[in-house]
Amino acid sequence: MMAFDALFQSRGQLVANAFQTADTLVPLKSLRPTFIEDLFQHVTVHTVFANETLFEDGAIDGQHIYLQSGDAELQYPNGFVEVVRASETFLPLAHQQPRPCRCVTLSDCTVMRIDSDRVDRTLAWSQISEYMLSELSLERDYDEDIEWMQTVLNSNLFLKAPPVNAEHIFSRLTPMVVEDGDVIITQGEVGDCCYFIKEGNAKVIVRYEDADNTELLAEIGPGRCFGEDALVNDAPRNASVIMTSDGVLMRLEKSDFAVLLRDPAIDEISREDVKEMMEEPIYVDVRTEEEYAAGHLAFSANLPLSLLSIKKRLLAPEKLHILYCDTSKRSYAAAYLLGKLGYNVMALEGGINGAEINDELVTNENHILRDGVLVSGQ
Repeated sequence: MMAFDALFQSRGQLVANAFQTADTLVPLKSLRPTFIEDLFQHVTVHTVFANETLFEDGAIDGQHIYLQSGDAELQYPNGFVEVVRASETFLPLAHQQPRPCRCVTLSDCTVMRIDSDRVDRTLAWSQISEYMLSELSLERDYDEDIEWMQTVLNSNLFLKAPPVNAEHIFSRLTPMVVEDGDVIITQGEVGDCCYFIKEGNAKVIVRYEDADNTELLAEIGPGRCFGEDALVNDAPRNASVIMTSDGVLMRLEKSDFAVLLRDPAIDEISREDVKEMMEEPIYVDVRTEEEYAAGHLAFSANLPLSLLSIKKRLLAPEKLHILYCDTSKRSYAAAYLLGKLGYNVMALEGGINGAEINDELVTNENHILRDGVLVSGQ
């Protein structure tokens, strides 16, 4: 993970302290290291005094809010009151939209806020990369490429693309054999592609307008991406990259990156349409085990997206499965991947939040899939 000192210098002590708790927070603890590092570049951590309101009942703020220190009180409309202590909770506070209660601090507190859409997108990418790496590990032809492919999948370059397009990344990359001394990109030129180093090493140098000499900015090796700014804007290259050894690069054209940004068609269904079905489908929660335990639909099993590679055998291909998560990003990805394999699956439109079914979630009723049948897990 990112060095503590580097995080402290870039974001401040409160963020650095919060970063140290990431491996205990649900669902952040399930993120792969590079994804949690990227996510923490966008968190906000601040202190609040006692008797301040963190959110009101019915509010829609689109945030994961974690209590990092101090105590708070959740006040529900029916009069029920719950005291939450930072030392005892690892879940975001009353994480439903709209908020089911009012939250008031009982003491001075430290609070971390993260945009929920960013969290869900990052979770989807992290978990689908785990799925893909599990699948690739079963194919012996990729044995020598697994480490490099893992680096590519972990790149934050693709976080803006729909997670379901992850498997198409490698088909869009074109190999280039290069030699020591080759100038791959030149400062000042307008680029139309970026590169991943598959084999070899390179140096990044910059030449200043008021000086004849150049400055070495970095030395980069396998897995590193460079020139990615050209994919999102038309600005001139801000540095030159020169190979310092023979090697192999993988080139991604701007036009191919644009294709990766498009949403594919996914079979989805609304909660209302499910109720009209003659035969009851099997609901499958593709979130993490901890998220499932915190609240899930009754009569649903848990098959985390990251574990689909080894757990998909639990599904009966002929039966209809409705996949769901918080917002549908992960369930869309799971539906796409399983649909390609011949499973009869659909994604719940909008997920739990979009379908506004938070009040239907339960915690005392778990189920598992056994031979394609949903059975009680109690």
